Amino acid sequence: MDGINDLYMLRVGERFAERWLVRWVMIAVYFNIRLLSCSNKLMIITNFSPPTLSPFLPIIDLVKKPYYGIECLIFMSEETNMGKLVKGVWHDVWYDTDTNDGKFVREDAGFRHWLTPNGENGPDGQQGFKAESGRYHLYVSLACPWAHRTLIFRQLKGLTPHIDVTVVSADMLEKGWVFDEPEPLYGFNFMHQVYTQAKPDYSGRVTVPVLWDKQTQTIVSNESSEIIRMFNTAFNDLTGNHDDYYPQALHPVIEQWNDYIYPAINNGVYRCGFATTQEAYEDAFSELFSALDTVDAHLATNRYLAGDQLTEADWRLFTTLIRFDAVYVGHFKCNLKRIADYPHIQGYMKELYQFSGIAETVDFYHIKRHYYFSHTMINPTGIVPIGPVLDLVTLHDRDTV
Repeated sequence: MDGINDLYMLRVGERFAERWLVRWVMIAVYFNIRLLSCSNKLMIITNFSPPTLSPFLPIIDLVKKPYYGIECLIFMSEETNMGKLVKGVWHDVWYDTDTNDGKFVREDAGFRHWLTPNGENGPDGQQGFKAESGRYHLYVSLACPWAHRTLIFRQLKGLTPHIDVTVVSADMLEKGWVFDEPEPLYGFNFMHQVYTQAKPDYSGRVTVPVLWDKQTQTIVSNESSEIIRMFNTAFNDLTGNHDDYYPQALHPVIEQWNDYIYPAINNGVYRCGFATTQEAYEDAFSELFSALDTVDAHLATNRYLAGDQLTEADWRLFTTLIRFDAVYVGHFKCNLKRIADYPHIQGYMKELYQFSGIAETVDFYHIKRHYYFSHTMINPTGIVPIGPVLDLVTLHDRDTV
């Protein structure tokens, strides 16, 4: 067996800690086995039985499968760079695409309470929390498009003096979202500790944003689409800011755009990037660029998605658009066109970026570092590209539409 080829194949498939690289090469040479990678899994091609190898391998999820007449073992790697809580215990496991024909399926948020002016229940009967200055804390990632929505609405609605923020590290590895320094409320180092502080036996993904209630010491919500609606109205009497990005008269058109853009574009880029079969990737890819073509055609004659009024639908789309050319084109293989190649979307994106206070919510270091460094199953070297150069500050001319 060629040990050099074995090392090369391992490096292509996974980026383990240095101690595991050394151990894997020693195992590969000693047992004359071949290492193949498959997404976040490693496949060992060997005639040896599991008891022979198990003292040497961190086998977590063991499966036997035939491979060209040779018994092979498939097991989860040590470093999958995501993870979830199961009954309050952290497990470093990636998304399961095998049961969905290679398709990425996002889990629903686990906390769905609601902020209201007086603490009354939310619009669908959700438990209500009273909107009060200084009571709430927002945990976000500057890389995450979902968390970015909440930072934008915090800025638009004048909530920066009333809701403080903690930003997680750009790097998300075997412990999921982590803090570069202990977070200020409890001194936690990991985001999953915030979840178990709220619910010790919590099961589910550990995501951002998280809106935390310091008074009752629990999570109000980890659903970005609902947090921005709370921010839109709950604090109006406190701030005097009555700008409305979800006006009653435009509910139908806003919901129509949200329902169209979320699966095809917002989540569509992830469906491309996290697909583990060619068919799943091509389906998501086709839907994504068909939707972008539709949006570009609409923006040729409409300044915003809902016409002349800027709404939440625009800001929900913006957080995907602003990341597209920097990350999704290359990293998620969304490379049919760049946003820069869409004349109307490009100008529209620039106008939103130039809106007062928005540029300071965009951090391209965090955006590129997180995706390219953290997603080792997609970019095993962890190399972060220097480019591209983005045109965001020149005239947008959207006021002529």
